[in-house]
Formats: sequence, C-alpha cells, structure tokens
Amino acid sequence: MNIDFEKCGGLVPAIIQDAETRQVLMLGYMNQEALDKTLATKQVTFFSRSRQTLWTKGETSGNFLKLVDIKTDCDNDTLLVRAIPTGPVCHTGTDTCWGEANTGNPLSFLSQLQDFIEKRHEEMPEGSYTTSLFRDGLNRMAQKVGEEALELVIEATNGTNERLVYEGADLFYHLIVLLTSKGLRIEDLASELRVRHDPSWHKH
Repeated sequence: MNIDFEKCGGLVPAIIQDAETRQVLMLGYMNQEALDKTLATKQVTFFSRSRQTLWTKGETSGNFLKLVDIKTDCDNDTLLVRAIPTGPVCHTGTDTCWGEANTGNPLSFLSQLQDFIEKRHEEMPEGSYTTSLFRDGLNRMAQKVGEEALELVIEATNGTNERLVYEGADLFYHLIVLLTSKGLRIEDLASELRVRHDPSWHKH
C-alpha cells in the first residue's frame, strides 16, 4: 500500500468497519508503525495522539478488533479497516462510538454465504456437502432447488411456520449453489427485482 503519511504529519485517519455487518464502528489514527503492527499481528493497532504511543484496541478491555483487510482511499491518505470486533468497541460500552447497535441487516448474510460457497467452489475440499453438489453437476443442483421448493410449498400449506422457515433456508442455500455454478450471484436476483420495482417496468 502506498500511504501518504506525511500529508497529515505522519498520521492518517483509520475508519473501522465491521467486516460482516458493514457498520462503521469507530475512527482512529495510524502511523507507519501502527499499520505495520496491525498487519503483523492481525489485531488493529492505533497511534494514540494524547499519549503519543501505540495502542492495540482491546489490550485493556479485551475487546479486540480482528483484522480482515485494509484499503486506502483515492488520495492515499485515509484507511478503511475492515475488522471483526470481539465485543463493544466504544470505551463507554456501546457497540460503536456513535452509540449505535452493531446488528446490521440479516440479509447481508446471503452475500457472505455466497462468498463462502464460491470459496468452496474454488477449493473443492473433501467431505463438504457443497463440494459434492458441485461435483454432481448442474442437473443435480437444479433438481435440489426443485425438491426444496416443493418441500417449501408443502410446509406453507400443511406445516408450521418454523418448518416453513427451515425449508426456505434450504431453498436459498441450494439456489445460491446453483447460481454460483452459473457464475451468478444472489445480488443479480436483487438487481432484477429492483428493476421490476420501477413503475415503468414491463414483463418481457
């Protein structure tokens, strides 16, 4: 990374974002040494302007920030640090330094699930059910989507809400596997629905 530390006197702001919920958690500052330690330990470390020393988030509270990745902005003078918090981030005990709950949107997990399934598709680890579906081929994956859809209908008409949710989850999983095999993502379906939501849309 080419970071312009000198532009702001040796420090750059580091925006901390939850890698899973995408919630902004806090703002800190890093110098080159703090960045190097963050990358080496995978624990987010800042430079304290008040104490003029490095400090690793969580070293006193136990609420660490586990590094996922770091990106620079277009001017190379601000960092976006994606991390996974192990507890409340703010010293006041709240999830974020703005007092917001770090819950995120549960729907974002569908993207995370597809990321995981795509990794399975790339690595094809032995003993994985997802791997077995990819190895069985397109017809089998499509068949599983049909089977799960039928089970969903049965639960909707003659079952319980609990079983309806269970079978719906099965359907989503197998649909994402099928999409992955075709080089598509769940976001492609969301984009199609967004287009259809426009009042000017007409069925093809």
